[in-house]
Amino acid sequence: MLAGMSASDARSDTPYPHLLAPLDLGFCSLPNRVLMGSMHTGLEDHARDFGKLAEYFATRARGGVGLMATGGFSPNIAGWLKPFSSRLSSRWQVAPHRRITDSVHAAGGRICLQILHAGRYAMHPLSVAPSAIKSPINPFTPRALSDHGVERSIRAFVRCAKLAQDAGYDGVEIMGSEGYLINQFLAERSNQRTDRWGGSAGNRMRFPVEIVRRTREAVGRDFIIIYRLSMLDLVDRAQAWDEIVALAKQVEAAGATLINTGIGWHEARIPTIVTSVPRAAFTWVTRRMKESLGIPLVTTNRINTPDVAEQVLARGDADMVSMARPFLADPDWVAKARNGRAALINPCIACNQACLDHVFENKRASCLMNPRACFETELVDAPVARKKRFAVVGAGPAGLACATTLAQRGHFVSLYEQSNEIGGQFNLAKRIPGKEEYAEPMRYWDNLLVELGVEVHLGTRADVASLQTQHFDAVIVATGVMPRDPHIPGQDHPMVLGYHDAIMGNKTIGKRVAIIGAGGIGFDVAEFLTQDPPSPTTDITRWTREWGVDTTLANRGGLDTPKVEASPRAVWLLQRTAGRPGKRLNKTTGWVHRAALKAKGVQMLGGVTYEKIDDDGLHVTIDGKPQILPVDNVVICTGQESNRGLANELEALGITVHAIGGADVATELDAKRAIDQATRLGSHL
Repeated sequence: MLAGMSASDARSDTPYPHLLAPLDLGFCSLPNRVLMGSMHTGLEDHARDFGKLAEYFATRARGGVGLMATGGFSPNIAGWLKPFSSRLSSRWQVAPHRRITDSVHAAGGRICLQILHAGRYAMHPLSVAPSAIKSPINPFTPRALSDHGVERSIRAFVRCAKLAQDAGYDGVEIMGSEGYLINQFLAERSNQRTDRWGGSAGNRMRFPVEIVRRTREAVGRDFIIIYRLSMLDLVDRAQAWDEIVALAKQVEAAGATLINTGIGWHEARIPTIVTSVPRAAFTWVTRRMKESLGIPLVTTNRINTPDVAEQVLARGDADMVSMARPFLADPDWVAKARNGRAALINPCIACNQACLDHVFENKRASCLMNPRACFETELVDAPVARKKRFAVVGAGPAGLACATTLAQRGHFVSLYEQSNEIGGQFNLAKRIPGKEEYAEPMRYWDNLLVELGVEVHLGTRADVASLQTQHFDAVIVATGVMPRDPHIPGQDHPMVLGYHDAIMGNKTIGKRVAIIGAGGIGFDVAEFLTQDPPSPTTDITRWTREWGVDTTLANRGGLDTPKVEASPRAVWLLQRTAGRPGKRLNKTTGWVHRAALKAKGVQMLGGVTYEKIDDDGLHVTIDGKPQILPVDNVVICTGQESNRGLANELEALGITVHAIGGADVATELDAKRAIDQATRLGSHL
């Protein structure tokens, strides 16, 4: 039985009785077992954006989530993630936060403020840490805190918590994981002190325990304190499992209400949240901790559907589940699960393209699948003065986003797709090992099209004549892209094929393959060719073995030796541009792709000139030296061109046309840009 759950608590009228059961915290009761986990959006950094942030959280509170945590707020200047980023350390900063808490409470929700001190991860020269040891992912070397500095930092955490309480928050989450300051005190790799704050495990854990104890004294009993505990550091010279358990017990005794699971440091070599990580890949470690504690535990990472969350809770892995990005994708996630509409949940595919990648680029976070995320006060559907008739040609991501947005506003929409299925390029993506999540959007859009009454014509090639006879108010052309011709002598050789044929299995591919073009598509093809199905993404045991996660917890940090499954092919991944292939891939996911292909033995080469293709293979020049790659096949991934033929014909006849997605700009099959453009167009036509 889950913590705080009695037999009468379980919902009998839902397929998710554990997920939707209330959780009694003693001084308050949460309506369900869902925590919207902390995630920085960029709106936290300036009080002028707190109105937008308030609506962002209120929207999710109205969607029924049990408890929310804000993005991280630093307790002092030294703890900033970057200069002038989110901070709560002074009385004058309290009032703006009331806009957030008042909005959330008016919407019937509860919210905690996360207190996050970056420590040596701070991207500024004022950073501090237990010891003056630079992080491998940061150019700044931190200053080692003095004993007085440590005490001052503890007081800063406590002061921040008290200010949060004064601002109307229901609690705080103390960030003790992911390699930030508190976590740095706990690990020998970053704490080489010899005073009372370092050395022995007991000394290293004194810092977090004192923070929790003094915070509880300051805020009283009826205030939620979540402690984010690093249960799996995934770095060397980290905590041993018995030390983590001992810390958890002391944190519980010090007054924590809930313990949330943290997985991995930001400098770890093991991915923890990207789409290639299996769903619920780390809930086993929370279950292991549950044996030692009495307070509720929250598990996290790659939980994105009600079915997965229910399974995690039903088997006793945790008492709550934490999800962050799924609430970017769909703020009504809980309400839809509760009301029997789970099939209409807009899915998080863990792509990171519009959320984490945006944050690292100092942009406002959003969501590839839901461009309205963090733009709730700006991307608002314009009122429909007159219902119009629109044709949308092409049922790829852009066409689907536009068609459903128009229909949600009440317009009549006819959607035309020349193939026999919706999804466009997502139907290629879902076949890539590690991108199985890309099948979920088709499930969502299929159901939404039916829900909205969109007239769908599959296997239908829309032409000018047929569209003219329908007298549409406008035609939205989402016809996608065509492969760009690389003009390589011999490219018509039988060994050559395009990326579409390679991924769809339309031709047999040999044991030695050269891929021309190392953009996102080239990397996808390389992963497809080096991994026989099913991929480790679908099997937690295989995935942890391949990446080197020690599920026995015998090793410090949970690290083990990776045991990579051999590639069925020898693969060369080539690009014309000099430098490292994959350098332009997204920051939070690119390193995973590069590491995976390197482990599979893929030879990634830049500065390649393609001379010709013949029976001997692919003739290239690299660093001025000609050579022949003796391959069985060459796969062309050299970019795309917009498929604008239909749009041009319609425009020539004076018909109102809007080209979107790849038909407008053919850049690396950019679904994020395509869906955003389509949603914005559909919201005001």
